[in-house]
Amino acid sequence: MLRSIPANRLVLALSGSSVLVKCLWGVVALLYLLSFWVDTAHVLAVTPGLLLPPNLWLWTLVTHGLVELHLWDVLANLLLTLGAGRRLEPLWGAPELLLFYGVVSLSVGILSSLFFLVAYAATSDLHFLFSARVHGFPAFAGAVLVAHKQTIGDGLVEPQRWVRLLPQLALLGVTALTVGGLIPGQVLVGYSLGLLSGWVYLRFYQRHSRGRGDMSDHFSFASFFPAPLQPAAALLGTLTHASLVKLRLCPRAVKRYDVGAPSSITISLPGTDPQDAERRRQLALKALNERLKRVEDQTSWPNMEEEEDDDDASHETSFSSGGKVDSPAAQETSAATPIV
Repeated sequence: MLRSIPANRLVLALSGSSVLVKCLWGVVALLYLLSFWVDTAHVLAVTPGLLLPPNLWLWTLVTHGLVELHLWDVLANLLLTLGAGRRLEPLWGAPELLLFYGVVSLSVGILSSLFFLVAYAATSDLHFLFSARVHGFPAFAGAVLVAHKQTIGDGLVEPQRWVRLLPQLALLGVTALTVGGLIPGQVLVGYSLGLLSGWVYLRFYQRHSRGRGDMSDHFSFASFFPAPLQPAAALLGTLTHASLVKLRLCPRAVKRYDVGAPSSITISLPGTDPQDAERRRQLALKALNERLKRVEDQTSWPNMEEEEDDDDASHETSFSSGGKVDSPAAQETSAATPIV
């Protein structure tokens, strides 16, 4: 019975999720069941030798993130999709979350194929072209953890400090498992490229009410590295942005200032970003609504203990004067008899 409790909670969480989350995971579950009869990884996963010319299996750029071959991978994909739907969809909306998923899938498929093509050119090993398959949740996991770091912002609460390090900690864990031979190298490649693709999109491309991208300091490329490595990482991030601008794939970063009425004064502190403040406000409102809903559910039930106490008090009052209660007829008789 105790083993069924986590499963019941998982089913309840899935039933209460959005339509997008249910559709994504439904496709993952369906393809997993089909994998017992069909080699779904060969047809739907990214295989560099089949994606690149002359084969051009372009549909695998969209489908590779939905292909899972093991039950634990399916459950990990479910938890990841539920987390993205619960954390990101209320802030972005379903269309933006779906766009984010599509951008990451396309980017990881193309970049991983180029990576293995370079590995083949360096080693002349055909394994990198036709045996290496990129698929599953690792790519989207890296992107979701980056987005999670962005939504938290530069908070000062200790649990948030630990959560902001999740992308780096997960990268270290995946690297250790790959070096130890416990997982294939494609998982490390997919996660790393998913992390990079998610950061580039959120940093320079994502549209919002204040323009495009997130140029806050806490979301810089250097913030993903320890302090000794941050100067080199900052240089790499700057070169990446300059290359995208040079190729006309990304607009130049433009500072925007809101000019209000002369009677109002707005002070922006160094290191703060209005977009971070808006994200925190949305998260605070969501937490407040959930708390109020729990309070309303508790107060909607009658308090049986208070009703029992009221009944006991009424009985004690009725029998306090001699233990007998005058009937209405006795009261009328005593009132009609004159006193001599």
